[in-house]
Amino acid sequence: MTEPIMRVEHLYKIFSLQNTRSKEKEAYEALQKDTPLEEVSKHYQVMVALNDITLNIEEGKVLVIIGLSGSGKSTLVRCLNLLHIPTAGKVLYKGTNILDYSPSQMQEFRRTKVAMVFQNFGLMSHRNVLQNAAYGLEVRGVERGQREKQAAAMLEMVGLKGWENKSIRSLSGGMKQRVGIARALTNNPDILIMDEAFSALDPLVRNDLQLELLRIQEKMQKTIVFITHDINEAFKLGDTVAILRDGKLIQMASPEEMLAKPADEYVKRFINTVDTTKVLTVRSITEVPGALVREGSGAALAVKVMGVNGVSSAYVLDEHMHYKGIVTLDSALAVLNGAKSYDEALITTVPCIKNPETLITDIVKISANTGFPLPVVDKDGLFLGIVTKAAVLTSLQK
Repeated sequence: MTEPIMRVEHLYKIFSLQNTRSKEKEAYEALQKDTPLEEVSKHYQVMVALNDITLNIEEGKVLVIIGLSGSGKSTLVRCLNLLHIPTAGKVLYKGTNILDYSPSQMQEFRRTKVAMVFQNFGLMSHRNVLQNAAYGLEVRGVERGQREKQAAAMLEMVGLKGWENKSIRSLSGGMKQRVGIARALTNNPDILIMDEAFSALDPLVRNDLQLELLRIQEKMQKTIVFITHDINEAFKLGDTVAILRDGKLIQMASPEEMLAKPADEYVKRFINTVDTTKVLTVRSITEVPGALVREGSGAALAVKVMGVNGVSSAYVLDEHMHYKGIVTLDSALAVLNGAKSYDEALITTVPCIKNPETLITDIVKISANTGFPLPVVDKDGLFLGIVTKAAVLTSLQK
């Protein structure tokens, strides 16, 4: 199994209300003795923002951390680059604890390995779009021509080609956030941290940027840690979703796993507003039909298979399990009567789903307008099964 690019182990972050570091340590030690959290908070005058968090961040994947205000999600990501110094625990980057870094190592880590995109954009109004996007490389001492070339390429990727010389003040909120994303990507970090980056945007712009981020991720395969309080956004963007509550990690799973097996009632309530068609994939509702026939087996066998299974159509595969088409009972009988050839009887116009990870929401209209269950194949064309109208409708009601 591949090692995660980053891992946090038994991470605690305790804030002293009296701004006293010793109180944080005393509170931590009390928690290790199983002292109730409420008692610790009151006696030591502290707030336990993170309480024994352990999780992996997989390379090239999107981890979305979600929770209500005060759950600890922003504190957690700020521990990943030591904007907050953990009270206890480890933050491992490629197996090395960054808490052991020297000041120069930490500076290099922040400049080259991790980048942040903030909710409030964090752009400099006295610099134009290109200068903002190139700022990180400028700080690193990269010469102007090279840094501006790299920044321009990232601006084009986020849809801002032609805006390089525009003032920041002239941009909409969505465009400013695109500049923020371009600035982070220009540094070519290993890990991109996005702290509620789309929360301040209106719904239409937010949806556009979500799709933009997925497109960028498909192309660049960055490791992204994304913070949000919106469960639909979390399930749309995340390969893995982690739910925090009062500084504790309640569940960490893929969106589909979390929908199928929520850890507790809190998670159930948290995700009960999710639009499942925008989370569940075709793979989750694909079933193997009973009526399957090989391409060269003939119309007589096709009729028999349909009879045994009580259906009026069968799915035809070649010898290598590639989907070829559908034969109906009427057309198979026509072949036996000599009215048409087997090739003429084969229906090849039914839309085929060529990626089992396609979202159900993307096939609703196709399924409704097609007279047969939709065949599903993998990237190599191998037949996986079919998706029925009933399965699509059932998913809409979950």
